[in-house]
Amino acid sequence: MCAEHDVRADRGPSVVTRRALRTTLSACVSFFVCLYALDRPVAATYALFAAVSMAALSHIPGTGRQRAAVMVRATPVAWVLLTIGTYLAIRTWSAVVGMLLIGFALAFVAAAGPRAAGAAPGLQLLYILPCFPPYAPDALVERLAGATFGLVLLVLAEVFLLPEEPGPTYRRVAAGAAGTAARCAAELGRAPYTLSAVSAETARAAGESLRPFRIDEADRPVGPGLHERALAHVGLAGRTLLSRMVNLPPAPPEPPPRDRPPEVPEAEVLAAVARAVTETAALLDGTAGTTEAADALRRVREEAASAAAREPPTTVARGRRRAAVLEVADAAVALTTAAELAVRGRRARRPADADAGRFWYAGQLAPRLWWHRMAGHAGPRSVYFQNAVRIGLALAAARTVAGVDSLPHGFWAMLAVLSLTRTTASQTRATVRVAITGTLLGALVTGVLLALIGGHTTIYAIALPFVMFTAFQVGPVRGVGWAQGMFTLVVAFVFAQLSPVTWQLAEVRILNVIIGSLIGVVFGVLAWPRGAQRELHRAVALLLTREAENVERTTATVVEGGPGQTPEDQPLQHALIMAESAFAQHQREPRNTENPTTDWQAAMITGHHVLWGSRRLIVRGGPAVGPDNGARLDGRAAGVATRMREAAERAGAPPEAPDVPVPDGPDPQSAPPPGGPPVDDPPGASSPRFFAALAWLDSLTVDVARITASDHPTGPSGPSGPSGSAGPPGSSGSSGSSRPAGPA
Repeated sequence: MCAEHDVRADRGPSVVTRRALRTTLSACVSFFVCLYALDRPVAATYALFAAVSMAALSHIPGTGRQRAAVMVRATPVAWVLLTIGTYLAIRTWSAVVGMLLIGFALAFVAAAGPRAAGAAPGLQLLYILPCFPPYAPDALVERLAGATFGLVLLVLAEVFLLPEEPGPTYRRVAAGAAGTAARCAAELGRAPYTLSAVSAETARAAGESLRPFRIDEADRPVGPGLHERALAHVGLAGRTLLSRMVNLPPAPPEPPPRDRPPEVPEAEVLAAVARAVTETAALLDGTAGTTEAADALRRVREEAASAAAREPPTTVARGRRRAAVLEVADAAVALTTAAELAVRGRRARRPADADAGRFWYAGQLAPRLWWHRMAGHAGPRSVYFQNAVRIGLALAAARTVAGVDSLPHGFWAMLAVLSLTRTTASQTRATVRVAITGTLLGALVTGVLLALIGGHTTIYAIALPFVMFTAFQVGPVRGVGWAQGMFTLVVAFVFAQLSPVTWQLAEVRILNVIIGSLIGVVFGVLAWPRGAQRELHRAVALLLTREAENVERTTATVVEGGPGQTPEDQPLQHALIMAESAFAQHQREPRNTENPTTDWQAAMITGHHVLWGSRRLIVRGGPAVGPDNGARLDGRAAGVATRMREAAERAGAPPEAPDVPVPDGPDPQSAPPPGGPPVDDPPGASSPRFFAALAWLDSLTVDVARITASDHPTGPSGPSGPSGSAGPPGSSGSSGSSRPAGPA
């Protein structure tokens, strides 16, 4: 999403230079050893292309050690793909079917996060290379040995050659934010029971630091595993906790002792929060491993909630403050539970009173969590599914053309499809124009050099490292045209050492790139040509509609009263998944000329707030709030839901359509939407459940006003870029969670 976050400012060569040097060293050394020392041209070919595919064609984020770890885990997959490609090369139709299925599967795995998505293109090439004739199963061992040798040298280069200093991990950032929250809780427990201006600003900055896009892409908690899900939950809970403390209503004047109802003092609750969150900060930071304070907080929270439920009706100021303090305690409990899961994984204890829906992933095995993530995106409304279908069909078409027409070096056409196809048709066309221009110029230079050098392989061998280093250093910086032109030189110098070549090799290269580019353009137009731009509008409109339905349903349940129950929020969860994944891809696509009228991230964080609040109100249950207060809640909920549906209509308008007018909404800091009696002037005292629901609807009122505000970060008066209320759990590529945890 923000490429600059992957470039660290540590001393020494730049990231691009480091990676170019590692790629060149591992590819050339493995190639020369296999070709000249061992006289194994097949092994040499696979050694070189294995290193180039995983280092240059792949886009694995992180430091060298992090990239090496991904490569080690991907090596068995590479063996399987090489084996399948070797045996399916017996017939064109079998190779095409294999390309379709494998192309789809490897592209679809991007739903698992940026590391899996980054490794996928390189793995695609490791199937493409052996699936072309000659059909040579007897050469499989040599192919596997060569590819393994190249990957081993690449892993060693990533680990030991010019290592980078790692950036701050998300867990370390979360520990710092938890420490800030602990200090704020301690301050709220002392007179005057509110945060100072300095502390409030510090809390806001700590909440901002938990946005995933502020962390290096490799360290964002977006994977499907238990630790990643729990760490993403830590971030959501931490941001909610800090926000709740910043916006905590002022404490009302203390009533006389004889009029004070029996309850757990707020100072005791906030002190328990401070102790538990301090303990959590140490747990995340690795300096301590105890959870006694978290257990004590759960007991205090339950005692405070039980006392509030038994307490007679109270005044507005007191009711609002008490409901807000209980929300702070709930967010702190969620933070401590998620932090223990993030650190200890399946060994963590899940308290008996933990919300099973909120922490559904606790104790689950990795295969089940992966299946859950993939199943959540298995449909045409998922941008990951759309991308996988597009690339799978394009690669299968390229393999068909190469097989039917006996295209020389046909894998170059498939490589062009793989490297030039983008998620939008316009982006693909623009990329193809530049790529073909660069290839033409590179082919002209290549043809001249091949004609001049002739069969002097020593010259090619001496020049290859320099040409390769220049290609991998210049290409990422100067763009796809330079990359394609320089890569034309690289492959020519490689094949000139494997067998005699003439200047006509450059002609073949041009033909292949043009064929692959045209196939990419065709399927870019046929398969979801607008990419995530149109899908984001549709997904956010559906999300806002589901939010409105959930608000109305939850409010009706609170008004009627009754025992606790499990909320029916699966449609909202799935809508949130689709919106987050579409937004993550949208951030990587070129911006069109539209001025977005919707704060996409605000819409998604509102979804998390709806999930969190509805679960808190419904799971606990409670008595009815009474007819007058029920009418007030119904009126407030109707106003919030109406504004959500208006925002949904505006968000769902196609990018090229004129703005859908939305009536001026309320000032988020003042009056609520119209409907029902004035909630700030209830007749006498009211029940704690009424104030809990009112606090929830108040926060949603602010959220909805922010969604269509003219000064939102992605709106007309703000910069285009990843900002707003919350970063998507997959951002980065990655993706979104396959089941939202809720912000607390």
